[in-house]
Amino acid sequence: LQRRPVKVGAVPNRRLGSVRGVPGSSPPGRRARPWFPGISCTSAEAREELRRRLLGLIEDNRVMIFSKSYCPHSTRVVQIFTFKTIIVGINSFYLYSLDDGASVQEVLSEITNQITVPNVFVNKVHMGGCDRTFQAHQSGLLQKLLQKESAYDYDLIVIGGGSGGLACAQEAAILGKKVMVLDFVVPSPQGTSWGLGGTCVNVGCVPKKLMHQAALLGQALSDSRKFGWEYNQQAKHNWETMTEAIQNHIGSLNWSYRVSLREKAVAYVNSYGEFVEHHKIKATNRKGQETCYTAAKFVIATGERPRYLGIQGDKEYCITSDDLFSLPYCPGKTLVVGASYVALECAGFLAGIGLDVTVMVRSVLLRGFDQEMAEKVGSYMEQHGIKFLRKFIPVMVQQLEKGLPGKLKVVAKSTEGPETMEGVYNTVLLAIGRDSCTRKIGLEKIGVKINEKTGKIPVNDVEQTNVPYVYAVGDVLEGKLELTPVAIQAGKLLARRLFGDHLEKCDYINVPTTVFTPLEYGCCGLSEEKAIEVYKKENLEVYHTFFWPLEWTVAGRDNNTCYAKIICNKFNNVRSLIGSWKAIILRCSFYSSIWVFIISLKYFNLKIHPCCHKWSYFIFSYCQIVFH
Repeated sequence: LQRRPVKVGAVPNRRLGSVRGVPGSSPPGRRARPWFPGISCTSAEAREELRRRLLGLIEDNRVMIFSKSYCPHSTRVVQIFTFKTIIVGINSFYLYSLDDGASVQEVLSEITNQITVPNVFVNKVHMGGCDRTFQAHQSGLLQKLLQKESAYDYDLIVIGGGSGGLACAQEAAILGKKVMVLDFVVPSPQGTSWGLGGTCVNVGCVPKKLMHQAALLGQALSDSRKFGWEYNQQAKHNWETMTEAIQNHIGSLNWSYRVSLREKAVAYVNSYGEFVEHHKIKATNRKGQETCYTAAKFVIATGERPRYLGIQGDKEYCITSDDLFSLPYCPGKTLVVGASYVALECAGFLAGIGLDVTVMVRSVLLRGFDQEMAEKVGSYMEQHGIKFLRKFIPVMVQQLEKGLPGKLKVVAKSTEGPETMEGVYNTVLLAIGRDSCTRKIGLEKIGVKINEKTGKIPVNDVEQTNVPYVYAVGDVLEGKLELTPVAIQAGKLLARRLFGDHLEKCDYINVPTTVFTPLEYGCCGLSEEKAIEVYKKENLEVYHTFFWPLEWTVAGRDNNTCYAKIICNKFNNVRSLIGSWKAIILRCSFYSSIWVFIISLKYFNLKIHPCCHKWSYFIFSYCQIVFH
């Protein structure tokens, strides 16, 4: 593989003109690098963004000096804070070094009514210029401001105890900050709730992968006879045994998260968080008791919950992925509504353990993924007994019989005409998408903007919302990938930027992922449809092949099913890959892990989830052999 090419129009990463804790001066004749690349104040929106970033700098830094590298008065002010009796970390920001320095100085003057530099803030208090800062030092006021205790209960409160929120909270605590995590699971319409850890651990990646493994073992039993295994009894799956074992494992993970928070002195409160005013949040526990807390900064990591259809009987009788993995009885004959990866993964493992499964699809399979690959996944599922009802949507769910499971009648209509149909099932599983949990946490009271249609939160490139002290990570972010490793990485890097003098940002581009359908699908980068949209079809070359995994040969499985595809820009002399490895369908976890780990470890240092960490080291070594 060649190195990933720089994207057209991409702006290279730039570092601060100075590093916190080190006076920021530029060598004679050399300009320090700008901190706000690409910002100009030619529009009201850009001006507001600049103002927000400046206020964020003042909020985030104990001492904030806005200055020019050639100003002797600025040098004198810096020396105050480097005396042995008053050494503090300083974040110096030099207007001289900016492409839009005049705009920054103009916005600063609006904030402070001061047009000269240096412009000094201490613990968010505007000190003024050089003379006033010296006077404050001589009177002892400066020392008092620096020694002043925080006006807040916590340095950071994280709302949401999922993967991203916990990663951020623990990293901030490691960096010496006082941190609280608020986490509360509102029960599903069927009454299901769970412990600390968020969607991935409790009702997502972990139980999904374990149930997928249960289905794979069923296939392995069938294959084993060809490998010499002899057994007389007919294999039978027990749903209750599987769910009990999986829930026991999840319970151990919930406990380990609580222990980890306690070890790092992170306060964990099992209450529902809601903003009541700036820097203040109300926490309501299961008994309805309310407690208020304040913090200097907040991180929203509330995630998403499954969407319902809004039809008669959906919340009364249907279940979602929130309920499936702890369902106390076997779901029996199941209708899966939706064509998302959640829908197809659940349909796949339910069929894999021997259940009668039908998937009702409104439009296309795996929207947003490569459609050729999506159709191959669907075709394989149909060949292995899963029925698909295309171009239909449910309009009513009616209970015919009570029971565990009972019987439900589903009435559906065609999306292409007046045709209707009915079917009877034991369980109806809705997997039609997810909604962000942002509308009932008081964001409107502090002015945090959300996308009114989706509930997603727009953020800048450092996960900061339009309110400077409020940040967000994970599935609530607008336009970002909804993947556990991404949320963990973003959470850690956010904490390091806020509290640890780091500058690294989370890279949301070309992140590999795997869909655990019966024919597993691993991909990274652009789908073929998106590549055509970006680069035009005539500029692309697509390399593809069918292959036959060794494990399938003796078992006698189809030799024309597994498929790999790479999409390339043919005008790139080194045949660089537009999206690295794109759209690799593989049946076996081992192969799937190899191909996707090659990309994630060689280029992006992002883990694939859920999988065993020790595999990453093995695959990385293998990768070195392949590429060198």
